Amino acid sequence: MAPTPVHFFSHGSTMMLGEESESADYWKACGDEALANGIKGVIMMGAHWDCLGDRIEVATNPSPGKSPVAYVHPSKYVNYQLVPDLNSADRCISMLKDSGFDVGANPKFEWIHDTYLILIRMFPAGCPPTTIVSMNARFDPHFHLRVGSTLRPLRNEGYLFIGTGGAVHNLYRNVWAPMLKYRDNFAQETAPEGWALEFRQSVEDCMTQNRGPALRRAITRLMKHPQYRDAHATDDHFMSACFVAGAAGDWEDEQEEGGRLGAETWELTNMVS
Repeated sequence: MAPTPVHFFSHGSTMMLGEESESADYWKACGDEALANGIKGVIMMGAHWDCLGDRIEVATNPSPGKSPVAYVHPSKYVNYQLVPDLNSADRCISMLKDSGFDVGANPKFEWIHDTYLILIRMFPAGCPPTTIVSMNARFDPHFHLRVGSTLRPLRNEGYLFIGTGGAVHNLYRNVWAPMLKYRDNFAQETAPEGWALEFRQSVEDCMTQNRGPALRRAITRLMKHPQYRDAHATDDHFMSACFVAGAAGDWEDEQEEGGRLGAETWELTNMVS
C-alpha cells in the first residue's frame, strides 16, 4: 500500500475561516478523499507555535481550547469539537527523541487557527484524531525537514501529514484598506505585486517539478530566493513547507505522484493561499 499523501495548505489569513473560497472547497475535497481512504489520524505542523532554544513540543492537552479568530464570528468555529490524539502524540515524541531531538509534551497548548481552520474546512462533520507538532524558533529549514523525515514512517500506517503556512505571507506588504473599511479580504483593486507573483510561481515549480530528495533540496533552497524576504517578512509561515517536504521527500517518494496545485486564493492583494 502506498503511503498516505502529504499536504501543504496555505491557510492565508484568519478571515478565510469565515469566507467561502476556491481553497476552502479544495480543502473539503481533500478531507473527503482522506476519509474515503480510511486515514488513521492527522499529523500536523502549523505556523503559529514555536519553541525557543533547540526544543520542539507536541501538543498533549486532552481538552484544548481554541484561540480567538479576528474578524470571524464565533459561530464559525467555537462549537467544532477538537479531537487530540494523545497516543499518537506519545509516539511522535518517542520517535523524535530517538532521533536526537530535544522534544517534550505540552499538556496546556491551546489550538490556534492555523490548525483548526484547516480541520474545520476539511472535516466539517467531525475532527479526526489529530497530533500537532510545534516549530522551533530558530526557523532552520533543514531542522524542520528532519522533523518531517523522522515522522515519515507514520504515513505507511495511514496517517495524513498536513503542513499549514503560507506560499506568500508578508502581513507588512498586504493591502489592508478594503478589509479595514469593508471587511472584504478578497478585494483585488490592483493585481498582486511582482515580487509576490514571482515567489508564488517558484513555490509551485519546486513542489510540482521535484520528487523525493530533490523536493527536499528545492524547498529548503527557496529560503535563498531573491524574493523570499519580500514574500516572508518572518520565517514562521514557511517552516511547515519544510516539514512536509521532509515527510514526502524520501527516495521511495520518487515513485509516487508528484505535487500539484489544487487551488489558489489571493487575499489582501499580496497574500496567496
